[in-house]
Amino acid sequence: MAHEKDNHVVGESRTQFGKGFARRLRAAGKIPAVIYGHGAPVRHVALPAHQIGLIIRKKNAVIELTVDGKEELVLVKDVQKDPVHQIIEHMDLVEVRKGEKVLVDVPLHVVGTQQSGAVLELDVKSIAVEAEATHIPEYLEVSVDGAEPGFKITIGEVALPEGVTLTGDPEGVVVHVHSPSAQDMAETEGELAAELADDAAHADHKDEMHQNQHDSEKAAAAADADLSGATAEAEKSVE
Repeated sequence: MAHEKDNHVVGESRTQFGKGFARRLRAAGKIPAVIYGHGAPVRHVALPAHQIGLIIRKKNAVIELTVDGKEELVLVKDVQKDPVHQIIEHMDLVEVRKGEKVLVDVPLHVVGTQQSGAVLELDVKSIAVEAEATHIPEYLEVSVDGAEPGFKITIGEVALPEGVTLTGDPEGVVVHVHSPSAQDMAETEGELAAELADDAAHADHKDEMHQNQHDSEKAAAAADADLSGATAEAEKSVE
C-alpha cells in the first residue's frame, strides 16, 4: 500500500477503555475506534482526529490503516459525533479486502433544473447498493433537467457505474416533479411576504438611523452655536 496516499492512516492499539480514557484520548487529538469483520475478534485502536475528520467528509470512505506495523483496508461504517459540538467521539470500522463486495448506502445528487413553476420532491437521499470495497461511488447522479409535472425516477432507473448493483426495491420512487399545490403557493407567498417585511423593516431601521444621526448633528450644531454665543458674551463682559 502506498503510504503517501491521503487515505493512509497510522493508528495505534489501545488497551484502555471507558469514558474518562476516551476524553483524554480526544484531548490528545485522537479518536477511539473499533475494527471488526471476517470473524476476527474486535480490535480497539486510536486514530489521528484531524486526518480522520478530513477523510470522512467522503461517505463510505475506505482507509489504508497501519497499526503495529500491520497494513489493512477498513471501511468507515459508523461515526458517532457529539450532537452539539459535532466532535467525533467514536468510530466503527469494518475490515475489507480488495475485490471484496460490500453493502453500502450511496448518496444521491440531483442535477439539472425542472421546468419553471414545477415543484421537485426528493423522496430518498441515498440508495442501497453492492460494490467493490475499493470502488464505491462517492455519489450517484439523478438528472431532472427540463422535467415537467408528472415526471419521476425510480430507484431502478438510477444509472449505476460498472460493478455496482442495486440491492434496494427498484420500484421505490427517488424523485418526482409535480405542479405547485395550494400549500406550496401559500408557503411561497408567505416566504415572499416575509422577505418584503424584512426589507421594509431594514429600510425603516436605516431611515431611523439617518434621522437620529441628523437630529444628533442638529443638536450638536445648536450646542456649538450656544457655546459660541456664550463665549462672545463673556468676552464682551471682560472688555
